[in-house]
Amino acid sequence: MEVAPPLLLTVAAVARRLGIAPATLRTWDRRYGLGPAVHAPGAHRRYSVEDLSRLQAMRRLLLEGMPPAEAARAVLERDGHECGPAAPLPDRQGRLTPARGGPGGRMLALAGAGEAVRGLGRAAMALDTPTVTAMLSEQVRRHGVIHTWEHVLCPVLVAVGERWSATGEGVEVEHLLSDCAVTALRAAELDVAERADARPVLLAAAPDEGHVLPLHALAAGLAERGLATRTLGAALPADALEAAVRRTGPAALFVWSQLPGTADERVLANLPVMRPPTVVLVGGPGWAPERLPERVGLAVDLTHAVTLVEQALGA
Repeated sequence: MEVAPPLLLTVAAVARRLGIAPATLRTWDRRYGLGPAVHAPGAHRRYSVEDLSRLQAMRRLLLEGMPPAEAARAVLERDGHECGPAAPLPDRQGRLTPARGGPGGRMLALAGAGEAVRGLGRAAMALDTPTVTAMLSEQVRRHGVIHTWEHVLCPVLVAVGERWSATGEGVEVEHLLSDCAVTALRAAELDVAERADARPVLLAAAPDEGHVLPLHALAAGLAERGLATRTLGAALPADALEAAVRRTGPAALFVWSQLPGTADERVLANLPVMRPPTVVLVGGPGWAPERLPERVGLAVDLTHAVTLVEQALGA
């Protein structure tokens, strides 16, 4: 009777099953020894079912916030394997020294941050889209949009921004993190349907403003309270914003400006006056409070923005 050969999987197949990049698998092999149990020199890597089980355990521990080196050690000790190459340790500034013979790794300066923040920072720096999205979605599910925004996502975004200011590096990390956040927040937005008899809430970015992540955070925060919104996207021209207000007669309009160069108070002053009136709100560091028209309210953070919109709707 012939014995069937063991099931062996390619790097690409394992990466698809785990939802991670093939490069991440190679890093786990090189740094932590979590590679194929059998690997003939010069041959393509092939993972066994046992190898896949270890990697699934590694990914589960990372999603729970455990540092990669600790997660790998726990997985290998569980299976009785020798630990692989030691993970590099950060210096006093929280930077990782590249290991000899390879590119090494880098980490964000997140001193005093909790496991969720540090785990998100590690996944973002690894450009691990599935993990970043999964971690943000899990935080929203467990703790809500506002907590996730203020206590998990924003600290990492700030750290990425500070890294860019100091080194000129990390734009790709910010883009990936923002894109994953939009995916997680949009899921929350779509959980609520707009009432047929309700006046809409419009969310838009100021003309020439390309940052829309805060708009999705506000939309998701309002959705948690059963309030639907219509997001008009980035860099909405002034005439298009006026047309949207005239067409929908919204109960509230929120306009975001990230940078001073995109905040044009004249756009707000020229908005049509509706009956019943539209509550006009703005948010973001681009706006100068002293230059805002008298009828415009300024939200200082996400919680405040949600409260102001709820008040406008009489909720």
